[in-house]
Amino acid sequence: MDRPPRRTDPRRRPRWYRQVGRRGWTAFAAAWGGYVLDGFDFVLITLVLTEVRAEFGLDAVQAASLVSAAFVSRWLGGMLLGALGDRYGRRAAMTASILLFSLGTLACGLAGSYGALYAARLVVGLGMAGEYSASATYVMESWPERMRGRASGFLISGYSIGTVLAAQVYSQVVPALGWRWMFYLGVLPALFALWMRRALPEAEDWEEAIAETAARPNPFRPLFTRPLRNAPAAYSPAGNAPDAPRPVEVFSAGRAALHLGLAAGAFGALLVLFTGRAGDAAWPLALFAAGALGTLAVRLGSPGHRVLYLALTVTVFAGFLYTWPIQALLPTYLKTELHYTAGQVRDVLFWAGFGTAAGCVLAGFTGDRFGPARAYALTLTASLAFVFPVFAVHDDLLLLGVLLFLLQATSFGISGLLPRYLGSHLPVERRASGLGFVYNVGALGGAVAPLLGARLAEGRPLGQSLAVLTFGLSLLVVLLIGLDVPGRLHRLADRHPS
Repeated sequence: MDRPPRRTDPRRRPRWYRQVGRRGWTAFAAAWGGYVLDGFDFVLITLVLTEVRAEFGLDAVQAASLVSAAFVSRWLGGMLLGALGDRYGRRAAMTASILLFSLGTLACGLAGSYGALYAARLVVGLGMAGEYSASATYVMESWPERMRGRASGFLISGYSIGTVLAAQVYSQVVPALGWRWMFYLGVLPALFALWMRRALPEAEDWEEAIAETAARPNPFRPLFTRPLRNAPAAYSPAGNAPDAPRPVEVFSAGRAALHLGLAAGAFGALLVLFTGRAGDAAWPLALFAAGALGTLAVRLGSPGHRVLYLALTVTVFAGFLYTWPIQALLPTYLKTELHYTAGQVRDVLFWAGFGTAAGCVLAGFTGDRFGPARAYALTLTASLAFVFPVFAVHDDLLLLGVLLFLLQATSFGISGLLPRYLGSHLPVERRASGLGFVYNVGALGGAVAPLLGARLAEGRPLGQSLAVLTFGLSLLVVLLIGLDVPGRLHRLADRHPS
């Protein structure tokens, strides 16, 4: 007897991965490949730090500054490539970031001195900034709104896969061919990433925003213009209500010169600070750089988002401070304090990298289920249980790997929600530039972290220093994100100005 055909409930939605659609998955694949390249190229310097230090005769702080160098230029790359993405589309910024990445990585392999290697790392930082701002924005705007936590978490997992691949290549290449070949090989994936991005569709949210306003946004407008006094308000292009006027603005040479000077001064101050040449001027230079970048954040945020930009930047800064002591100095800790071989370092980093990737994937689901702020705070709180045990293990390679897997899954892995958390606070027309600036200025925490870890290690074991930094700063981030401090400040200050 034939069974009657099964009736389908019209209210029942298809599986979530079918709802993403072909366009969304194509966007994800192209961006994820760039993130794999990002992780592979960026982590190379941490893997070969001991070899580079020996060849160029560097001290511990100079060696750590090579890790910090890419962070020094990231804020500038995030601002420039993010603005490119807002004005000309996310695809253009994604392609530019990959080109910068590949040129910087090749230059690292060819560097004949500490200065040349440092300069090459600055170029890598420019490309990395564009990858985070443009690619993250592109994927989230290509996926349904209710699934953007998954888009964010899945995307960031590519970075972790790249670090795992780099560790595998390191154990085979460096002992046989030397550290330079790691960077030569790092150029190859760039060709694949460029090929994948050759015919991408543009992000839907960006296309809709451009169609509604009938004009391309200029995120730098607040840096170069000023409101015209006593001029009637002009209404925005089609799509805005008649009670939403915008002020008439004119170019201001003085304002443009001021902000260009602040940007140049901040970049110069950071270079001096992170190359160890500041001497007694370290604190004045640090305060100047912080003030200059804070001023740029306020200006870019414009009257409606000034406090929000600052608060988000501080939150990201703290986030990088808690994750990057381990990311930057774990290979050095394994080789110098635990005296692990290249193969053992590879095995430990394999566990850590896949723990981060697993945590990013899990973060995507928990972020969509509970909201990015709540999921972030609860998972990061759970990570505190694994911090000190990781650095208490010395001779048991398997136990160390398992503990690192759990720590990275709940600590670094949950940071896969950061693009989603930040993007939800920013308007579409300034999302790439806002995300690029806020995220990459905050990423200066990653520049400070290895130097801070190296300084602390001068008076105590490196492992102990890494544990203390990670634990204390994780607590700070739990409070900032769990209580949604940026959102609260935005509602109090920006939406109700005095």
